[in-house]
Amino acid sequence: MVHKMLADVTARIVARSKPGRQSYLARIAAAASKSPQRRVLGCANQAHGFAACAPGDKAVLRVGDGASLAIVTAYNDMLSAHQPYERFPDLIRAAARAAGGVAMVAGGVPAMCDGITQGEAGMELSLFSRDVIALSTAIALSHQTFDAAVYLGICDKIVPGLVIGALSFGHLPAVFIPAGPMTSGLPNAEKSRIRELYAQGKVSRADLLEAESQSYHGPGTCTFYGTANTNQMMMEIMGLHLPGAAFVNPNTKLRDALTHEAARRAMGITATGNDYTPVGLMLDERVFANAIIGLLATGGSTNHTLHLVAMAQAAGIVLIWDDFADLAAVTPLMCHIYPNGKADVNHFQAAGGTGFLIRELLAAGLLHADVKTIFGTGLQAYATEPGLDAQGQVIWREAAGQSGDDTVLRGLNNPFQASGGLKVLDGPLGRAIMKISAVVPERHVIEAPAMVFASQEDVQAAFRAGALNQDCVVVVRFQGPKANGMPELHKLMPPLGVLQDKGFKVALVTDGRLSGASGKVPAAIHVTPEAADFGAIGKIRDGDLIRVDGVKGTLTVLVDPAEFAARDPVRADLSANHVGVGRELFGAFRHLVGTADTGASIFAKVMA
Repeated sequence: MVHKMLADVTARIVARSKPGRQSYLARIAAAASKSPQRRVLGCANQAHGFAACAPGDKAVLRVGDGASLAIVTAYNDMLSAHQPYERFPDLIRAAARAAGGVAMVAGGVPAMCDGITQGEAGMELSLFSRDVIALSTAIALSHQTFDAAVYLGICDKIVPGLVIGALSFGHLPAVFIPAGPMTSGLPNAEKSRIRELYAQGKVSRADLLEAESQSYHGPGTCTFYGTANTNQMMMEIMGLHLPGAAFVNPNTKLRDALTHEAARRAMGITATGNDYTPVGLMLDERVFANAIIGLLATGGSTNHTLHLVAMAQAAGIVLIWDDFADLAAVTPLMCHIYPNGKADVNHFQAAGGTGFLIRELLAAGLLHADVKTIFGTGLQAYATEPGLDAQGQVIWREAAGQSGDDTVLRGLNNPFQASGGLKVLDGPLGRAIMKISAVVPERHVIEAPAMVFASQEDVQAAFRAGALNQDCVVVVRFQGPKANGMPELHKLMPPLGVLQDKGFKVALVTDGRLSGASGKVPAAIHVTPEAADFGAIGKIRDGDLIRVDGVKGTLTVLVDPAEFAARDPVRADLSANHVGVGRELFGAFRHLVGTADTGASIFAKVMA
């Protein structure tokens, strides 16, 4: 039986989404066809579509009934997470041919690395890259010659962008194929320790680079539980992956077998067969509620309070932050993966992984079991883990009955904490998100004077000058989507962590993002309305007493209300953030972008 809160929240989502969802479903139904999609094209159109194909593939596309499978890929060989995808198209083509069809790379999408751009100007393009990826996906599929698509993407904005793009062609089945995490390197806790020592000037840049190189050392996703790995968990719990596919390391026999099987499955769920599974119909309100539960139970990336809202919009579904807050109240935290603990995702996988997680949540009624998945069954089939039989074919066995390491992954009879570790804060400063899963309970409430900054570079300069050695709430504003694209403020964490370790009461309030960098320092992020949109965060002055309360869920300025209301918000000259490193090309995005609580998307108004 489904938990009452999950049932209530899902019913609320269904009710508020009804007009948009009905319109969306009607649109994708009109686009569907029981014969191969290419048959509706003119002869010249079709000839262009198979001109470069091998003779056998050309014959299938010209006169055969086999399905045509699009490959939309985020491959590049600079990103460790995406480098393994270089080999995937050949694996997918072979699987498609074996199933009597054809697979082709339909298009590529950009894939930037937040790890490379963190603290740099390029990070101001990061969130907008999600919407560029959605647009690029739509262009790749716009030839209207495909019967299904597989999506090769891993990292932060890439998977949400691919989902949004796939939903714009919601009449097509969609299968997401992961590449897996890199093997474990330098432990994350040691990496964090060296970063803080560097922030204090106690180790050299060469020492820091060596530590980082030992952490990020080979092909695959970074092993900490940031947005990239939260994406992978989420694709699985939403039924867009094969069961257990998320965290199998790259370039292994099991990884290749799962890729072959995923392509075969995509060929089997087109409208030309008997198990038609269009992605737009599959991703319903229950699936998005399940995704929120997965995010909360694992202590995943706060970026998904933006991305899930934007992804749902693309399917005609309206999520709001209150849905996250209400589900967080009843979803126990089951995982301790860095930055919420010392372990990495390989340790999580070894302890039982997503199969154990899903089994536990289903047993407690905290997931909708009766959803459609690409595997052709309900979510119970995902309470399994994959392996290989004697012939090298993928088989699935029941997930482990208990966690292999209860310092990393626990059952619901012994969670790390009773709630999912995410709070929505409300108050005179607006709305914000607070991730408390990695924050010790005695720091869930911080009350201290404000120290106000307009950039993370200014915070670092104040830290180096010793000006932050006191109890303080560091306010970093003009970091929202309208201001400068809402960059992740990774470089704030080492100095703030040092201040906290010195015994000071420290918190962060910002209209920017932290994402997977959210850790031990209490932080109210995604503050909306943002400073560039005349939000109250722009009225804060140095010395104002700020209260960040992760228990009651409030964000308060302890200033006389009449005095605070009379203040004019501070304005900032942001022109320097709007040119260079391609930023001048994104002026239209900054103008069109919606608020953080509506997904910070350029599509929000169009899809409303």
